[in-house]
Amino acid sequence: MPDFRAESTPNPNSLKMTTDAGPFIEDGMESFNTLAEAEGHPLGDPMLRIPGVDNVFILPQFLTVTKQPAAAWEKVLPKVKQVLQSYFDQA
Repeated sequence: MPDFRAESTPNPNSLKMTTDAGPFIEDGMESFNTLAEAEGHPLGDPMLRIPGVDNVFILPQFLTVTKQPAAAWEKVLPKVKQVLQSYFDQA
């Protein structure tokens, strides 16, 4: 089972996610602010469907999730980890 680590960033509404499961994407950078932008993307789409998530920024080495200021990490983070688990299980 992959290990997903959440690290704080200078923005209290953003967390940097890393894992030992492999790259999040093969190369480049992807950023999604809306479901329309992320539609069909295997990480962006399910991440933005999590209530309270505002933005997803993806590089091969890490993924950063930004939540709405009113959302609580205690509710958002477990769902983020579920999406990541599902993504890497399918890879």
